Amino acid sequence: MKTLTKREEELMKLFWEKGPLFVKEIIPMLDEPLPHFNTISTIVRGLETKGYVAHEAFGNTHRYYAAVSEDEYGRSSLKNVVNRYFSNSYMSAVSSLVQEEKISVDELKSLIELIEKQK
Repeated sequence: MKTLTKREEELMKLFWEKGPLFVKEIIPMLDEPLPHFNTISTIVRGLETKGYVAHEAFGNTHRYYAAVSEDEYGRSSLKNVVNRYFSNSYMSAVSSLVQEEKISVDELKSLIELIEKQK
């Protein structure tokens, strides 16, 4: 799965939260200064090219919807981070979280219990 820019992620969050949208509906949901219609239209079409959104036609306009779930994107993003920054080692990633005190020993124990229950 191709990575997304910050703006692309922002638009995807709207599709995940709101469901299918026309470009004209997206613009008022964005922060000021509001981007031009053509700018958002281009980004949305780029998301479609990347396979993240699809559309249904309504005459001359399109209503876009998420073709990739937020969970799928999250898993793919995590996989990319682990691959890129931790030499594809999830153990190194978790170790880093422990060292940075982003995850506690109790949370790790809970995670181990969860994994053991799944086996």
